[in-house]
Amino acid sequence: MTIQSQQTADESLRTHDITGHVDGLYRDGITGLQGAFSRNWAEQMREDMMTAFWAAMQRPGGAVGRGPRRWYVEIHPQDLRGFVDLVTHPWVVSLCKAVLGPKYEIVEVGFDVPVQGARNQPWHRDFPSPPETWGDQRRLTSLAFNLTGVDVTPDMGPFEVAPGTQWLDGRGWKHEMFPPAEIWPRFADQGVRKYPRMGDISCRSAVTIHRGTAHPSPIARPVLVLGVDAPGAGHAALHDMMVTPDYHDALPQSVRDHLVCRIVDELVPVVQKHDIEGLVMGVE
Repeated sequence: MTIQSQQTADESLRTHDITGHVDGLYRDGITGLQGAFSRNWAEQMREDMMTAFWAAMQRPGGAVGRGPRRWYVEIHPQDLRGFVDLVTHPWVVSLCKAVLGPKYEIVEVGFDVPVQGARNQPWHRDFPSPPETWGDQRRLTSLAFNLTGVDVTPDMGPFEVAPGTQWLDGRGWKHEMFPPAEIWPRFADQGVRKYPRMGDISCRSAVTIHRGTAHPSPIARPVLVLGVDAPGAGHAALHDMMVTPDYHDALPQSVRDHLVCRIVDELVPVVQKHDIEGLVMGVE
């Protein structure tokens, strides 16, 4: 039996302006769609993330530190009940095709969880920018889709992004990801804090300069991350998604065509390979 997508988006989303969102991505490095999913769908996603989070915290290496009181956990598609809904959402599919091409690759699903006591992260990008992006081509080769598990308030360590910084070279930065502290004020001046609500979805270039901010709230702020590559971008080597044969066979062909994963008889926790050095210490 094929796993069917249970789309929860309003029918009006079928006529959304993809060209405008692509223009926003290339201008600002980030764009978003409000109300892409229902609150009930987002609450189910939050339950799945927190279940996986508590399980990951019980095993060595299950959660990778992204700074004090902030963790990242990679999961498998089967760990997320709404996975097919997400990767078949017309806005997600249309952006992937428009920016990354018809043979885009779904390479990662995971989530960040900052909790009370998390501090400002250093300004950073998630991985080194490729020549296609910082060079003359000015082409994006990967996208990160984010969905919040809570309605974000100012005390929940909102995500902060410096629009337009996806085109910066960065080859002289530490690990080609961490700009020197002396130019952080430039990003702070540009910085925009985001306050999404449950059901909203954003799409960004992971090389746009950003940071998580201080989180004094007692409420955790889990946020889902879906990573998608253009062919040849190579980030699949940093991840190891797995599915069981029955799950893989039940996926729509449109999902199987893009999903980069191993087919295994038994799922085992992901051994995370993408440990971003430098985020293990808060800076403020």
